[in-house]
Amino acid sequence: MENIVEDAPPNNINLEQPYRTWYHFQPKKNWMNDPNGPMYYKGFYHFFYQHNPDGASFGVNKMVWGHSISKDLINWTHLNHAIEPTCAGETSCFSGSATIVPGEQPVIYMLYTGLINEKTHQVQYLAMPKDLSDPKLIEWIKHPQNPLMAAPNGVEVGEFRDPSTAWQGKDGKWRVLIGARNGEQGKAILYRSEDFVNWIVDPNPFYATDGTGVCECPDFFPVYINSTNGVDTSVENSSVRHVFKISYLLRCHDYYFIGKYVSDSDQEKFIPDEKFTGTWKELIFDYGNFYASKSFFDYAKNRRILWAWVLESDTKEDGIERGWAGLQTIPRKFWLDESGKRLLQWPIEELEQLRYNQINITRETLLSGSTLEVIGITASQADVEVLFELPDLESAEVLEPSEVDPQELCKEQYASIKGMIGPFGLQALASEDQTERTTISFRIYRVSDEYKCLMISDQTRSSSSLREGLEKPIYATIFDIDPNVKTISLRSLIDRSIIESFGDGGKVVITSRVYPLLAIEKDAHLFVFNDGSQSVVISELNAWSMNQAEFENEQTYYG
Repeated sequence: MENIVEDAPPNNINLEQPYRTWYHFQPKKNWMNDPNGPMYYKGFYHFFYQHNPDGASFGVNKMVWGHSISKDLINWTHLNHAIEPTCAGETSCFSGSATIVPGEQPVIYMLYTGLINEKTHQVQYLAMPKDLSDPKLIEWIKHPQNPLMAAPNGVEVGEFRDPSTAWQGKDGKWRVLIGARNGEQGKAILYRSEDFVNWIVDPNPFYATDGTGVCECPDFFPVYINSTNGVDTSVENSSVRHVFKISYLLRCHDYYFIGKYVSDSDQEKFIPDEKFTGTWKELIFDYGNFYASKSFFDYAKNRRILWAWVLESDTKEDGIERGWAGLQTIPRKFWLDESGKRLLQWPIEELEQLRYNQINITRETLLSGSTLEVIGITASQADVEVLFELPDLESAEVLEPSEVDPQELCKEQYASIKGMIGPFGLQALASEDQTERTTISFRIYRVSDEYKCLMISDQTRSSSSLREGLEKPIYATIFDIDPNVKTISLRSLIDRSIIESFGDGGKVVITSRVYPLLAIEKDAHLFVFNDGSQSVVISELNAWSMNQAEFENEQTYYG
């Protein structure tokens, strides 16, 4: 974290800037980062987020909770700030989570991290709606006993934050996890309470990893074994497994673990199927620009929804000049796949209401080295779904097991070799001559008796070389493919300066943040390509232009 500079933008923010998104959530100005406390209550979806009301960069001692409401998770109304630093000594309001206690009159508890004591100590606070009969939950009050939790022994006082949604155990007590660290060991600390006010720490870490630094934004929830529906956070029975998610600050990724929750022993704990190794084999929600995710159970549609912060990858000065920084991903539904080994993710169905002007391509063969432009849509704001039919997988390049590493396969010695099956995929936010483009591609390899797919989102040519100060990474991951399935799918959500790509039905996801200079608005193009030696077939491609979502102010939110 760093102290903010004075960077208040001019009052005449140009909302038609080329990098402002059309259907991804963002406030009209200033800084936004972590999603906080999303929930569904009395007909409205509520979304809270870390916000600096005074400028377009992170403010250690100025953060508040922005608040917006929606009927459909796509079109939003901005309200006044929900939570501000009003307690004695409190200087900033950091991340937290909502817990809804069901009943004839539900109760909502919002636990969050506050900064106190000469701006160094992190403690946990409780806030609640002032009027539960108000479906918009406009006013919030703090509990008089705040702060409720301070860093216990073995936890650094400045690295103790981001309480999770609470769940109720079989003994009737509430549990909550808080991210922490001690030196290079990252931890998730478990607390228990009978009344949501008086909390007792478990002396044993709920989860700990060495050499990872602080664990941020922990999330813990059950998932059904045999259903795509979501499930309430407190459910614990034989029909569910549990997922523990953590954001490792030093790695800038959100890792998740599937495993067994043991709550009926002397030591309450989570036993993951696979231990953390720190290698590319870990399960990650999104292998691109995606951090500090937060999930919630949507009672209205019986699904679990995931959000995450997409940070800027240009300079701090660029954000100050624009007057804003930070996006949120499109909300994603997610569930446990049939194998029980990973989660599948997919954009929520409500996004489809923004589609118009559909283009369809079927049974189009892409010969080696060929490119096909998708014409007839607005390529700068589009939703694209393409199903590729693969050639005989036995022709795939052979890799030794020691070579199977996505970052190594992106390096020149591998990338420069013409592939057999792939790379093929999309070139999005591309200029007409394709000198500027973001490439989302698949490449198939054979490793022993298995087949693996390398998925890449390559930003190295996403903006003109004249633009300086940009991060232009190559994001990559590898996943197994079933040789009996002869197709592979790709869906990309393109929105002016962000591309979210869902590979193989949502098995893997990569989000990229890009700042094109040439491929802007009507000058943006979309291509399907095949650079492999073997032909691939576009079994079916559907693409839509996307309308602009509504983002309105209900109250005097921006002064």
